Amino acid sequence: MAKETSQRKPARETVLIDLALQGGGSHGAFTWGVLDRLLEEPWLKIEAISGTSAGAMNAAVLVSGYMQGGPEGARGALEGYWKRVADAARFSPIQRSAIDRLMNQWSLDTSPAYLAMDLMSRVVSPYSLNPLGINPISEILRQSIDFEHLGEASIKLFITATNVHTGRGRVFRNAELTPDVLLASACLPTMFQAVEIHGEPYWDGGFVGNPTITPLVRESEAYDVILVQINPRVRVETPRTAAEILNRVNEISFNSPLMKELRMIALLRQAADPGTGEGARWARMRTHRIITDKLAEFGASSKLNAEWAFLVMLKEEGRRCAEGFLAEHGEDLGQRSSADLDSLLSEV
Repeated sequence: MAKETSQRKPARETVLIDLALQGGGSHGAFTWGVLDRLLEEPWLKIEAISGTSAGAMNAAVLVSGYMQGGPEGARGALEGYWKRVADAARFSPIQRSAIDRLMNQWSLDTSPAYLAMDLMSRVVSPYSLNPLGINPISEILRQSIDFEHLGEASIKLFITATNVHTGRGRVFRNAELTPDVLLASACLPTMFQAVEIHGEPYWDGGFVGNPTITPLVRESEAYDVILVQINPRVRVETPRTAAEILNRVNEISFNSPLMKELRMIALLRQAADPGTGEGARWARMRTHRIITDKLAEFGASSKLNAEWAFLVMLKEEGRRCAEGFLAEHGEDLGQRSSADLDSLLSEV
């Protein structure tokens, strides 16, 4: 027994981390898988999370579950949330067509209901299509998150939404979070009415920050930020159909704020004083990224596919990528960046 004990790998010193979670509809199940795997590591302590859209919902669910049962409570809460999403989707008219199923495709590109909705959303306002402003995710959020006590959580939350009037982003923190705030962060203006919060209308936060990184630098004690990226930054093939072109335009638009902010962080890190104060934090920030090429295989319509089998497949891909990240870059956490932000400076 003594020999076996001496051969055990020593417990690793705790590393504080921040998480930055992108949005992307049901593709957020990939992030679920990443979080599920990271929560298994006792040496990783989450200090703060910034999230937008689906990333915002993953973040709030994780924190709510963590308050009730630690890492295992967070893992259970995330699974419960995504299971509720899948259960609700079973009653949606937007389903894969027989052709999609026959060809084993997860997209909705040949779904009559999806095609009709997509066409209507381009010519008819959501204020006409959905005059009551009904969003089925609202009740799911209430069932999945203890909003009343989020303000007491030890993990800081930063949720971004876009103010429709000013075009500027607003970052909501723990005590400000409600179902409406999360719905606002995921509000696509062609599909849903703007969500009003204290008399101000808000749209999807991805227009201004997907996700917003700056609060993690300014308000967290951690120096390591792990970005979980959903939107493909690079596509090899040139989009040719109308749907492909629109999809790529949206991807570029929703990635642009993040790329600008990461580029700003790279510049400030080079210029900042590594001594004391806020300049020291910019200079010492360490960045990491978890991403997959698999999501680029699916079209934009698959972001509305919430079948349980699809969500589980994305979750397992997230776990696989997180496992690969920990194997390759786990030792970098707490020591050095594993994402090369300086390369972004050569692109301007």
